[in-house]
Amino acid sequence: MTKPNYDLSGLLATLNPQAELVQRHLWLIALFEWLRGDATSVPATLARVQLLLDALQAHPEAKVRWQAWWTTLAETIDGTTLLADYGFTSRNAFVSEFADRIHQKMLPGTPETEDASALFALVLSDKFDARWLIALTEPTLTQITALLPTQAPASGGTGALSSWQYTILEALTFCTSQIRATGFSPELRQRMSVPAREASPFHALERDFDALRDAFIASPELASDERQAALLQFRERLDTCRRAAASVYAHLDANGISVNLVFQLRQLRERVLRIRALLDCLLSSHTMTSTARLLSHLVAVGQERRSLRALIASNSSMLASKMAERSSETGEHYITRNWAQYRNMLRDSAGGGAVMSIATMMKFIVVSFGLSIFWTGFFAGVNYALCFVFIQFMHWTVATKQPAMTAPAMAVKLKDLSAPGAVDTFVTEVTHLVRSQVAAVVGNQAIVAPCVMLISFALWAISGTHMIDKAEAEHVLSTLTLLGPTSLFAVFTGVLLFVSSIIAGWVENWFVLHRLDSALRYNPRITRTLGTARAARWALFMRENISGLTGNISLGFMLGLAPAFATFFGLGLEVRHVTLSTGQLAAASATLGLGVLTLPIFWWCMVGLLVTSVINVGVSFYLAFRLALRAHNVSGLDRTRIRSAIWERASSQPLSFFWPVKGPAETESAHG
Repeated sequence: MTKPNYDLSGLLATLNPQAELVQRHLWLIALFEWLRGDATSVPATLARVQLLLDALQAHPEAKVRWQAWWTTLAETIDGTTLLADYGFTSRNAFVSEFADRIHQKMLPGTPETEDASALFALVLSDKFDARWLIALTEPTLTQITALLPTQAPASGGTGALSSWQYTILEALTFCTSQIRATGFSPELRQRMSVPAREASPFHALERDFDALRDAFIASPELASDERQAALLQFRERLDTCRRAAASVYAHLDANGISVNLVFQLRQLRERVLRIRALLDCLLSSHTMTSTARLLSHLVAVGQERRSLRALIASNSSMLASKMAERSSETGEHYITRNWAQYRNMLRDSAGGGAVMSIATMMKFIVVSFGLSIFWTGFFAGVNYALCFVFIQFMHWTVATKQPAMTAPAMAVKLKDLSAPGAVDTFVTEVTHLVRSQVAAVVGNQAIVAPCVMLISFALWAISGTHMIDKAEAEHVLSTLTLLGPTSLFAVFTGVLLFVSSIIAGWVENWFVLHRLDSALRYNPRITRTLGTARAARWALFMRENISGLTGNISLGFMLGLAPAFATFFGLGLEVRHVTLSTGQLAAASATLGLGVLTLPIFWWCMVGLLVTSVINVGVSFYLAFRLALRAHNVSGLDRTRIRSAIWERASSQPLSFFWPVKGPAETESAHG
């Protein structure tokens, strides 16, 4: 969009202190648009600032109108809320703040306002403004100060304080009150460390601020001993409050993450930083430099205040870290490092494949009922969920559920790549992971196909009909071929696999955070109903299995219902889960007989299964791996070095990616 073409002479000619409020504010917006220019060059903007200052100095009449205009603005707009609350929210809930940011993004602001924060957001609306404000030099700031109207003493019995100093003190009062209120909230107090809670730093915070305020009013000299002592005491109290609040993080890390509590803690920390910035504006020997720095910061936080991504990233990082940590612990069980573990993986995945043959049969039975799209998807989801849960309790495995767990385990090992031999160790882990996944896929596929065919032939022997008729078999072939949208649907399924792991991690965190295992074990109503011993067993069972149950049930229903909802919106998305697809192809082959081997479409379906397995595993692993990297703050990876090491291992020991070999790095583990 083309910016309005303003010129300085025209702007100064229209400067009118007696104009209506909205016209004065529109003039201010136009002035800053002229100063900003095309928002690409800080020196160019600084040159325009100097041009404005020179023009005002050269034209006394314009200078008088300028000072009258700023006097009117100061009398109309209360800067206290801007200095104290801009960039913060009055809501202490994450969801409320999320909704408020959507509201701000969708609805435009109006310059017809007496709210200093709303006007500031309209005037300094570009992130570029933060750059040129911080670049203002001391001589330029001195010139700006000289051109501003002389500030009259503030009213309210504050002695010789100027209105600007009074505004800063009011903003400090507001910030201090907000910090005390947050520190007194039951959610935070209950989770603080015992020493921090017993020290009660929030009780004394207001008293220390009052002492600083009184010392400032009574002692105008910067080096006043009374003022310096009060300032030191207040700063130390602020630091004590910040440390007391930070002790809550240790409790959250051990007992579950609350996004709302993390949100409150971050707000408290930012208010402490805001108080320090305001103190610099009030007490520093370079007050204008501190003020320019504060305004630059306000521009930056104003931009961040409108960002949904920033809100989610900053407040969910601890939750993501905890979920990744728990997933990595689980994922270690899915990585095979020797022949014994490799054989166990084949056995467990074979069991999972056998159960998935039952899921395939039940899916066709559900479809044969001819229900509506929703109910077909719902009962298919119930079928999948029950089968996944049964596999969980039998300690078997489904190949596609592993990547979301193993990826965080791999990400953890990337944190120490600088150590000697770390890259080789990581590559060895990659080979372990790949062959574990190969074993799981082979175990699933090797059993699900013959089991489905055995069921189909058994049904034919008993009733004279296969699991599906010829028309349905031909339809299965037409949907599973690689020549169709199979690859796209496999990507969609990989996303669902990842999402199920996120849901599982979130529910487990919620379960731990609210101490539901303890409630199940000790709540009087529950113990009276179940008995003490049974309640204890149920509590232990839910604590150990809540994540798996949630992940399996959510995945089952997503696989069943996602196509139904996609159809409702006209998207035409389907799921392509490699194990289920293999079972469906086996059912179609049993119906069509040996002649299916002569059909080109059958072989395209076989290639489609191979591609589906790679995409299912790859997409789920990639998404979980990226989340784990962010959660563990792993950055600056030497990807070239890692890729070279992996390629070297693949060239020298290609078989190690498919089954355990007695290479240099694995000789010891092979005897495990």
